[in-house]
Amino acid sequence: MSSSVVAKCLFHGLAVAILLFGAALPMRAAPQYERGGGVVHVVGDDPGGRLRTRIDEISQIRARGDRVEIRGRYCHSACTLYLGAGDVCVSPATRFGFHGPSYRAAPIRADRFDYWSRRMASYYPPRLSRWFLARARHVTQGYLTLTGAELIGMGVPRC
Repeated sequence: MSSSVVAKCLFHGLAVAILLFGAALPMRAAPQYERGGGVVHVVGDDPGGRLRTRIDEISQIRARGDRVEIRGRYCHSACTLYLGAGDVCVSPATRFGFHGPSYRAAPIRADRFDYWSRRMASYYPPRLSRWFLARARHVTQGYLTLTGAELIGMGVPRC
């Protein structure tokens, strides 16, 4: 087999592997398309992740002035921080899952719990922030769920 045939086979095999692997990942705020000179990130089916990582990502989105559209079936945990990305909208059908801060599903010290709870709440609109601090931050197993329609009722723009 010639080296060019081998290279083509490797290239196509790698492309298929990337497509298959990428399709299995939740949608993050990767740039999806451009609108009027700005980048739009479409988020959906996102289970969350580490708070610090998501906060850093959102800081970059804010600094660039990008738009975030939360449109998937669900947005749980740290994904909900995208609500504080600045230019953001939600689909009424998306289900948002909220819970309090923890470290690998284990409780954290009271002072850290309060710090991270307030830090998370700072990414939410005022009504949602109050609800989160009063109720959702105390959930450590599972989520308290609100729909995009409920968030729209709290002042989050609709996509």
